[in-house]
Amino acid sequence: MKAIQKAQRRRVLALRLLVASALAATLAGCYRTDTAQVEYPFDYRQRHPITVREGTQSVEVMVGRNRGGLTPSQRLDVVAFAQSWRRDSSSGVIIDVPHGGPTDRAAAESMREIRSIFAAVGLPANAIYVRSYRPTRYSLASIKLNYSRLVAEAGPCGEWPADLGTSWKSTDMENRPYWNLGCASQRNLAAMVENPADLIQPRGETPPYAPRRSTMMNRYTKGESPSSTYVGFDTGKITDIGR
Repeated sequence: MKAIQKAQRRRVLALRLLVASALAATLAGCYRTDTAQVEYPFDYRQRHPITVREGTQSVEVMVGRNRGGLTPSQRLDVVAFAQSWRRDSSSGVIIDVPHGGPTDRAAAESMREIRSIFAAVGLPANAIYVRSYRPTRYSLASIKLNYSRLVAEAGPCGEWPADLGTSWKSTDMENRPYWNLGCASQRNLAAMVENPADLIQPRGETPPYAPRRSTMMNRYTKGESPSSTYVGFDTGKITDIGR
């Protein structure tokens, strides 16, 4: 009886080994030693697209302990901030004012001047939200002006997923551009564009200048030259030498 049970166990073990070896052979047939690299786009605009997201425009006005009001350079910063808000803001202005320290009086005087500058530039009072914060012991007290705006960005740059040297791989024989090529140009373009919304859709067209258009069409229908004649543009020169 024991001999029969041993024989059955040997058959089951042999069957299991046979199934395991067959499964291993199947998986080995699907495995490739030369793992294919992922193909990336050939166009640098697809490898490093410029994305538009909502960011923050911020200006910090440092507040001194024994000084109230703004310095001339700080007034210019606040005026530029208010003008940029009128041009490209997508939210109200949030002002964080330090409170609970030796700079409270100076911060209050600076805030009065900031509000007057905002009113002079045309920033409405109902678009301003003021909140207070307690500066830490080791941080400088400052009035922080913030608003949300669209920001264009690309990158990050400096990624090198593969070596630039030649090899026997098929991807190195196709003269493809390396991954990081064009990233710096895209990043610089995103930083220089004035209105990031222009990257999404064009602006609306302004109406044509009707007087000039009617004059040009009248000359065209008469068979005359529609170009303008400029007179006196070369007068007022210091000398006539070289004529």
